Amino acid sequence: MGALTSNRKRGDEYSSLNHGHPSLNSPNFQIAKRPRFSSMQSSQDNAAPVLSSKSAIARVSRYPEAKPPLPRVHAPCRTLKFGSLSSRGNEYGNTLFDRLYEKCYRIKNFALETFRYLPKEKEVVELDRDVEEDSSIEEIELIEDDDDDDDVKIVEPNVIIVEELETKAPGSGFQTTPSKVSNFSDTPSKVEDAGLALDSLSLHSDSDYVPLYKKLLEEYEQTSKLSRLSLDIELAEKSRSRYQAQRSTRKTQAVEKVPNEPFIPLTKEEEAEIARAFSSSNRRKVLVVHENSNLQITGQILLCLRPGAWLNDEVINLYMELLKEREKRDPKKYLKCHFFNTFFYKKLISGNGYDYKSVRRWTTQRKLGYSIADCDKIFVPVHKEIHWCLAVINKKEEKFQYLDSLKGKDTRVMKVLAKYYVDEVKDKSGKDINVSSWKQEFVEDLPEQQNGYDCGMFMIKYADFYSRGLGLRFNQEHMPYFRLRTVKEILRLRAE
Repeated sequence: MGALTSNRKRGDEYSSLNHGHPSLNSPNFQIAKRPRFSSMQSSQDNAAPVLSSKSAIARVSRYPEAKPPLPRVHAPCRTLKFGSLSSRGNEYGNTLFDRLYEKCYRIKNFALETFRYLPKEKEVVELDRDVEEDSSIEEIELIEDDDDDDDVKIVEPNVIIVEELETKAPGSGFQTTPSKVSNFSDTPSKVEDAGLALDSLSLHSDSDYVPLYKKLLEEYEQTSKLSRLSLDIELAEKSRSRYQAQRSTRKTQAVEKVPNEPFIPLTKEEEAEIARAFSSSNRRKVLVVHENSNLQITGQILLCLRPGAWLNDEVINLYMELLKEREKRDPKKYLKCHFFNTFFYKKLISGNGYDYKSVRRWTTQRKLGYSIADCDKIFVPVHKEIHWCLAVINKKEEKFQYLDSLKGKDTRVMKVLAKYYVDEVKDKSGKDINVSSWKQEFVEDLPEQQNGYDCGMFMIKYADFYSRGLGLRFNQEHMPYFRLRTVKEILRLRAE
């Protein structure tokens, strides 16, 4: 008797026949549910079935031929970068492909999780060495971009920066490639981070971190150089301060060394006395007589000391005598000097250019009372037609000096005086001296004449200050005062 079999029975029998086919065991495999009837005869006709229902061939013939299921077509799905497919549910079905795809993502996420860390107040987080022994990243953070490439962004400016994750050959996993090393600009706070970075170098190969080591070394050397430069600047400032203090002290001492005597102001009485000497009533009168030199100064001769006039020989020679007498009064206060008169140099060069015999008796011991070879300085007035200069035989400093208020130079005067001094020492003491090593100095650092008539005043003031052992601390502005002062000293026959 023919009957419709149930789906359960058909499914069990079919699975028993096709259990070897893998696709048929898939849970998504579906069997067409069209009713299948076995071959039988109608019960009214009492016909017998063609095949026995208990035969194996009869049971197989009841079912259609086994066919593989049609492949399932999926729509494109969005790729999650670091997410999980488990959150999608069964939107597209739970196929074998879905499970394999989810398993791949799990592996990928597990690999990327080894590079993830949580930044906490600029602290260096060491990676778990058990998970990823080959890691070369110290501080990175994975950030998802709109693009599909895997970028690693900078977390801190003081650590290694890894920007790309490159994939090795299939099956080799992921490899990190450092593409940039940040600059350590803030040296005071960054050197500590650099030290932490150097400590991590022991975890990795030397070849990977040679650029980083060099960079850190350069930063350290730069910091050291800045420190040394700051120290050098500080030492230079201290040296400069000491030098300025010493220089100001020397200037103060030099100013204090100059006495007030060369610049003592004239009193009203002295000014009145000078005015009377310049009056027309005294021009023919002999105002003073110097007995040692037998010099007489009249009112007419004294007029050469008025402003704008040239000095004459009598006034210059008398003033030189007064300077010598000043030294004798107080030998401890002044240098031992000799002052020739204005006729000495002319007489010395009167013959064929040099004539020592003509002046040989000018400096005898009996006449002077001292030897010229014992003097520290010897002053020689030199007249050049309309201009006065001063030559000095400076035994104390072993040099011949030439002072010209107009900065002129005359080498002949130096040679003549050198020869004279050798002959004078030989004649008076019998000693041969050599002055070839003495310096010939044309003094340039001296007060300059600013007009055409004060050359004589400059000359006698050069002798005045040098005989005091002082520098030439006067200028053109002092000349009117020096003229009146010289008149006062001549009238009183006393140089001060």
